[in-house]
Amino acid sequence: MAEEEKKGKKDVKTGGSGEAVLKPDPSKEGDSVRISAEVIAVIASIISSDIPGIADLSGGVVGGIAERLGRRDMTRGIKVDVNEDRITIDLNVIVEYGKSIVESTDKLKKEIRTNVEKTTGLTVEAININVQGINVPEEEKKEEAEDK
Repeated sequence: MAEEEKKGKKDVKTGGSGEAVLKPDPSKEGDSVRISAEVIAVIASIISSDIPGIADLSGGVVGGIAERLGRRDMTRGIKVDVNEDRITIDLNVIVEYGKSIVESTDKLKKEIRTNVEKTTGLTVEAININVQGINVPEEEKKEEAEDK
């Protein structure tokens, strides 16, 4: 490998606690940057809130109880696996009624991949999205109730 290629390449290994360990400059022995899986999950959470058609992330029963108690968990519904320099992200989402699930989830995957790779310098190997529900707007619920 040419010297120029070595300088641009990042040495990454998995930390013992689900974190990536970056060694951006191999010439600086002992220097490193640790990125926890939780940080990557927060990035994915922030991005998901900006995607049209994605209503929310689904954290299951425990996440719902925590929110009722006033705690907003930015990582609920997201699981991040770090394996050397590769990341796999699993998201549980709730989509908006009337929006294309395929278009919304494709845009979500693209935006997460782009932003996580740009922010961390790591490679997103896979993004798995599980659609767990559909958010029906309040107006539609009222109309359905009136029709009955």
